[in-house]
Amino acid sequence: MFRDAGGRDEALATMTGQFREWLRPRLRDGSYFGFVMSDDGAPVAGIGLMLIDWPPHPAHPMQDKRGYVLNVFVEPDYRKRGLARELMKLAEAEFVRRGVGYAVLHATAKGRPLYQGLGWNGTTEMAKTLDGER
Repeated sequence: MFRDAGGRDEALATMTGQFREWLRPRLRDGSYFGFVMSDDGAPVAGIGLMLIDWPPHPAHPMQDKRGYVLNVFVEPDYRKRGLARELMKLAEAEFVRRGVGYAVLHATAKGRPLYQGLGWNGTTEMAKTLDGER
């Protein structure tokens, strides 16, 4: 997914090991969850989801959590078939099932039209790397 979005191989190699260590306990305790679509037993599309602690906010004044969508990916041979759209619909339904009414994601340029077409809007978020890591 990150390579497809223009990530550098050396950064991705470092990140992969760190991500696996981060992911393992979260999969076990259910704080990272999601959906995988397969074709003949092989994964072809997936989406990762989390609930993140967030103080009550004007966008969700009665809730102290937000849904967070990450790691949306569809294998190139399976794109333009509606799989990402279906994954997003599953994600939204799962957040609602878990009692969360507000969710965020960070979109790549390729993904932005899909999310906008599903009613997702841009926010005012900004970011800065503070420790020099990339």
